[in-house]
Amino acid sequence: MRTKAFFRAYPSLPYIIKWLFISLVIGACIGTASALFLKTLGWVTDFRENHLWLIALLPVAGFVIGYIYHQFGKEVEAGNNLLIDTIHDPKEIIPFRMAPFVYLGTLATHLFGGSAGREGTAIQMAGSIADQFTKPLKLNLNERKVLIIAAIAGGFGSVFGTPLAGAIFGLEVFLIGRLKYDSIFPAFASAIIADLVTKLWKTGHTHYHIPTIPDFSFLNGLYAILAGIAFGLCAAIFSKTIHRVGKIFKAKISYPPLRPLVGGILVATAVWALGTTKYIGLGIPTIVSSFEQQLPAYDFALKMIFTIVTLAAGFKGGEVTPLFFIGAALGNSLGYFIPLPTGLLAGMGFVAVFAGATNTPLACSIMAIELFGSDCGVYVAIACVVAYLFSGHSSIYGRQMIGEPKHNRFGNYTGKRLNEL
Repeated sequence: MRTKAFFRAYPSLPYIIKWLFISLVIGACIGTASALFLKTLGWVTDFRENHLWLIALLPVAGFVIGYIYHQFGKEVEAGNNLLIDTIHDPKEIIPFRMAPFVYLGTLATHLFGGSAGREGTAIQMAGSIADQFTKPLKLNLNERKVLIIAAIAGGFGSVFGTPLAGAIFGLEVFLIGRLKYDSIFPAFASAIIADLVTKLWKTGHTHYHIPTIPDFSFLNGLYAILAGIAFGLCAAIFSKTIHRVGKIFKAKISYPPLRPLVGGILVATAVWALGTTKYIGLGIPTIVSSFEQQLPAYDFALKMIFTIVTLAAGFKGGEVTPLFFIGAALGNSLGYFIPLPTGLLAGMGFVAVFAGATNTPLACSIMAIELFGSDCGVYVAIACVVAYLFSGHSSIYGRQMIGEPKHNRFGNYTGKRLNEL
């Protein structure tokens, strides 16, 4: 009796025990999946760079990816948007095949020279793996929503080595302007555990360094706002263009497997014409360079074009690492006009374009602190918030719902999904 009375008096204790157990289970699975993904992604990237003739086969790889999804993966083709839909309106259990399909599709995309990222893959693997525990654990609808949020947090946190940002991303990404606080413990627990497990598998992450960070001042704050405006507009252009190009592919090419085939021809031809592989794959070397030296001012635009064609055509992988590239390169080029250190502008762009394209300014601000250190915190927070506001009601995730519009003028947008506007 005393035990029951104790739990009635402190209901948070059984809640924490329950979700800590669930987070341990899914975190271990997600962390292991992320470690496998990161290691194999590194291998295929190195293999491609040592065998550049593989890029000529990108159209063939695109057709195979498109055919497999067309024949066997229609239920999971929505990707991250399926996870967001499941949080808002849970229906059937997410098919487990989402995980191997997106995993193999992403590896093929990178092996043969597409321009894509890894976040989308990690999140989809995490969501599909975690949802398989819904029935064995006898979770109700609301608990299932929490499970998917925790899975997103774990996938994001483990693939980038940023558990705090991952947790906030999971809470922030599905509903613009609102946070689901009843999921806060599972989100943080899953992200931290998944990140720990990934590291236990001896999986490394890229390290970034901002060489110089000036003392904050009113004038420097104005410069950060100006940079944030540029990052927000860039994010909006990327989000709107990738959706529009995707619609063009669907309108002009009725047979789905032919879309990535055509996209592959365009990307492979562009690589051959430019004579460089700088704008395909993750682009990590260029991102690192953006913190250390001046890059060509057009780098961000070319990476944007390569990524939009790759993903809009139907290849697999995330948008986020390309957004890091685009943002860092744009920030680097802003050094010509804004009198802040180039490395700082690159770091601000790294997270702010991502913040604007996903409507997650809090997660991106925390991510910058985890990656670059706390000294840049004020600058990146300003850039992320301003980019979020100036990106408008656009996103790479069309199924995001507006919980609170970005301005009172758009009050009638509340409760609508972005692709309904």
